[in-house]
Amino acid sequence: MTADPRRARVDDVHELALGMPHVKVECGPRGNPVYQVGGKSFVFFRTPRPDAFDPRTGERYTDVIVFWVPSESDKQAMVQDPASPFFTTPHFDGHPSVLLRASRIGDLTLQELTEVVQDAWLCRASSARSSAWLAAHRLS
Repeated sequence: MTADPRRARVDDVHELALGMPHVKVECGPRGNPVYQVGGKSFVFFRTPRPDAFDPRTGERYTDVIVFWVPSESDKQAMVQDPASPFFTTPHFDGHPSVLLRASRIGDLTLQELTEVVQDAWLCRASSARSSAWLAAHRLS
């Protein structure tokens, strides 16, 4: 019998994002971390906003993490299953990103989260940086 893969944790988001090359961390308006490559955000911890809220209580989510995705079709594949921890809001219509509540990060394995963070970085990094990273990891 095989043990379950390790579940993802919020600290993993920080470690994975910082582990990608050429990453800088900016602070958002409330000190929230915004991970950037080449001045472009690829993962950020969002402040509470009126578009992301608990449908039962109306309270704004305070733990939303935003990840860029390569395309609208990737986004739809990630949010269409109601059991998926990823979601979107009308505010993000047409925006290549998905949202994830930190309280649901354990729904993902560390490997799944790693792929999400790497994909986010790849779609925001320059083509030269992306190509170099993919070649170094024998993925191109």
